[in-house]
Amino acid sequence: MTYRNPVPTVDIIIEMEGGGVVLIERDNEPHGWALPGGFVDYGESLETAAVREVKEETSLDVDLIEQFHTYSNPARDPRQHTISTVFVARAGGVPRAASDARNIGVFTGQSLPEPLVFDHADILKDYFSARRNKE
Repeated sequence: MTYRNPVPTVDIIIEMEGGGVVLIERDNEPHGWALPGGFVDYGESLETAAVREVKEETSLDVDLIEQFHTYSNPARDPRQHTISTVFVARAGGVPRAASDARNIGVFTGQSLPEPLVFDHADILKDYFSARRNKE
């Protein structure tokens, strides 16, 4: 018997000094804006994958602040069933698009670009709502 399992991924909400979060414009399908993130390598922890993916896509070094939430809707990624653990991180410096990012920007909840791919609009809605409730 062969088992098919969802693939683990990480997405990272990077809070920048001065406000806003970092989003990348994807160079690969599906095209659009997304949180930095990607697939967890075999033998790699979620935290290590998160720090690695941020560095590869944004050139930033981050401090992970908290594990925010896990998103598991089988339709969240049109390529395959993934389960994403989302982290909140902080970074200083200037983000630079790298790896599979064609563009990069820092956005607030009121200035989000379109289209946002995967379920990242829902993730960001949850994040900004949680932040407002903590204030």
